[in-house]
Amino acid sequence: MALDPPTMLTISIALAGAAALYLAIEWRSVRDSSLLFWSAGFATITIGSTLALLRGIGLLLIGIWFANGLLVVAHWFFLMGVLRFTQVRLSRIWLSVVLVWFALLLLPVGPQWSKVMLMVNSLLVALLTLKASWLLRPHGKSLSVGAVQLRYVLLVHGLFYVAKAIIAITPGTLIDLTTFGGLIIQVSLVEGAMAIMLIALSMTGTVRYRREARIARLAARDPLTALYNRRALEVRAGPFFKAVDSAQPGALLLIDIDNFKLVNDLHGHVAGDRLLIALSEMIRTVLPERSLAARLGGDEFVILLCGASSERVMELGGLLREQFQQYASRTVPTPQPVTLSIGANLFDQPPTSLAALIEQGDVALYQSKRNGRDSIRFVERPTVDLSQ
Repeated sequence: MALDPPTMLTISIALAGAAALYLAIEWRSVRDSSLLFWSAGFATITIGSTLALLRGIGLLLIGIWFANGLLVVAHWFFLMGVLRFTQVRLSRIWLSVVLVWFALLLLPVGPQWSKVMLMVNSLLVALLTLKASWLLRPHGKSLSVGAVQLRYVLLVHGLFYVAKAIIAITPGTLIDLTTFGGLIIQVSLVEGAMAIMLIALSMTGTVRYRREARIARLAARDPLTALYNRRALEVRAGPFFKAVDSAQPGALLLIDIDNFKLVNDLHGHVAGDRLLIALSEMIRTVLPERSLAARLGGDEFVILLCGASSERVMELGGLLREQFQQYASRTVPTPQPVTLSIGANLFDQPPTSLAALIEQGDVALYQSKRNGRDSIRFVERPTVDLSQ
């Protein structure tokens, strides 16, 4: 089968239609609005390529002007999809880029009509595509391989259309839109089919990676407070412990809410959940850099500090206790005060495990509870009798 223009258009129709359908199906599971815009872009290419075949039977207005206009609209949809993906806002002038195509209706049909139309069409497509590539630039380093691939596919696609516009106005270049005459038009059809495949694959991979990253983040977070859960803390505790030594000691703070059951009994579990969320926000506020915080379960929280000292632990724990008591007494008054008990464990060597460290902190926490609550207790270290 010869790769003549009608054949290449037929291939493009099939590829674009498949891409539009695939992205629409993907949207049903991902629910990312960028996929809808990208699907609409490929659907527009499908319609435009179908209409382009009509120029072979003499319907030039629909087969050339309208078909090429839909090519601009398709790339506008691609840009809108990138905007949704990157959550960036653009000036409204970008919404009117497609309207420039209608200005060509005012141009008289003459010997240079095909060249002018091809040049303007190419520049509009290049403008939209290169802008989309530029918007993906800050995400190429931080999101996924798919985002990087999409950025560069759009970049190459846009640069091709810049070259196409330059060739269109080059003296002596053969361009006849009516009969697909000219080497640049035939090369453009081949490039279009390849671009459809690469852009569709890149778009799907980009959104899928973000979905998988979102699922991974959710799996590592406590659903109520959005702090790390215990499993995620254990994963991150290994690298954290490796940085601990005598020059950079670490500390664990095991935090428990005193009389939390009274809050649930008197004010309901919704009020109890709000109290847990408020405490998690307070922990985020006071948490130093390179520190970790997690909700172990129920009303128990843990903080891992780097470069800690007993004075720093007392300062941070005291601030948390003060803020929490003020909030609790104001929002969920109870017969007995709702406060924080904290068990603290200082260490200057990597512990055998996080569980062992928490177990030691739990002993100090129990002492705090037994001695009146609303206090900070440190793990007691065995002393060496130097008199022997």
